[in-house]
Amino acid sequence: MTDLLPHLEAALKFARQHGADHADAVMLRGRSRSAMIRQGQAEGLRHAESLSLGLRVFHQGRVATVSGNDVTPEALSQLAERACAMARVVPPSPDDGLADEPLMPVPASTIAKLDLLDPSGTPDTPALLDRAREMEDAALSHAGITNSSGASTSTTLQDIALATSAGFAGQYQRSGHSCGVSVLAGTGTGMQRDYALHSAVHQADLENPARLGHEAARRALARLNPTRPRTGLYPVLFDPRVSGSLLGHLAGAINGSAIVQGTSFLKDRLDEAVFGSGVTITDDPTLPRLAGSRPFDGEGTACLPLDLVKDGQLRHWLLDSRCARRLGLPASNGRANRTSGGNVHPGPSNLFLHAGTHSPEELRRDIREGVLITELMGNAINMLTGDYSRGGSGFMIRNGEIAEPVSGITVAGNLLDMFARLIPANDLNLMTGHHAPTIRIDQMSLAGD
Repeated sequence: MTDLLPHLEAALKFARQHGADHADAVMLRGRSRSAMIRQGQAEGLRHAESLSLGLRVFHQGRVATVSGNDVTPEALSQLAERACAMARVVPPSPDDGLADEPLMPVPASTIAKLDLLDPSGTPDTPALLDRAREMEDAALSHAGITNSSGASTSTTLQDIALATSAGFAGQYQRSGHSCGVSVLAGTGTGMQRDYALHSAVHQADLENPARLGHEAARRALARLNPTRPRTGLYPVLFDPRVSGSLLGHLAGAINGSAIVQGTSFLKDRLDEAVFGSGVTITDDPTLPRLAGSRPFDGEGTACLPLDLVKDGQLRHWLLDSRCARRLGLPASNGRANRTSGGNVHPGPSNLFLHAGTHSPEELRRDIREGVLITELMGNAINMLTGDYSRGGSGFMIRNGEIAEPVSGITVAGNLLDMFARLIPANDLNLMTGHHAPTIRIDQMSLAGD
């Protein structure tokens, strides 16, 4: 691992020399490789390397952020000088500043327990092509699969380092591997597309490529000859492929920035029951071998598990230091995310809905007529009111069983009502990348025929 901290320390030194009261800096070094197979032919072979240093400076209650990719002393001095010049002329922002409770030092054991670096290394391009070819061959082996949109694989390795003028300094590495395949079934205007994909921190956790290919084919074939249900109110099941999107809407609604600006339908609901009893939603950056895990957040604050919703009650906002100060709260709760350019904003890490007690089969057993949603499109979500409307496709549920495919439908409701009615199944599996189990919500509006 290349030591990036000396470059950050130099940037902080130059920032102080040019007049900054305080400063912090982040540096990201990335290497990636990807490959695609389409109809047996190699396409899109890519290898990329990137380097970015973001510097944030504070001067008399003002803040400025700049970024660059030249880490020579001369370039870093010029970068710091430019940042300090900007900070002298921008409007005051007294709530911006370094974290009040940085993690110092970063325990090596904390980084080791996260297990974010794959010891097997990164596969070369021929290995990536073999993986992609295995996926596509498996998918095309199914009768009725008529075309392929391609099978792709990728691998990444990233170094992340953060340092502040208050004395925090930390660095770690993370790896990533992904593969996916998309195929078409049927012919002419009756063609249907579907896909299967998976990503993991370690290659050993990556789904078998052939299994992904077979799954993509089965999904595409199952979607042939779809119908449209009658418009009306139905119980709806959200498949794990799409159920996590509801957590994304929750994360947006409890983001500290939205609460500060008053643009969230949940802005007045802290410490109130928003979900049904028994529902718990956790953000946990300490889980090993998951993409959202990290030893410290974007401001150098300790990362700890946080039950955002406990037994149905909304307990916390997602906070960085600025939002915490704006809201008059004691401190950040370690949810600061950092862009490669150095900007800071609150956000989740590994956000997941705890599994319920019933299987998906048990959740749908009493449904005489309903819909299982497996794909969502569009995003007509009003975060001020919680009004929800998205296009979708999936399958009818009849007498508790999965029935014919449906497409071209619109599912609508209000997120407050949806959260209150939400019932989770017991099929949560974080290692598959699904951060929510199957979810049942009764009485949603579906627009079809």
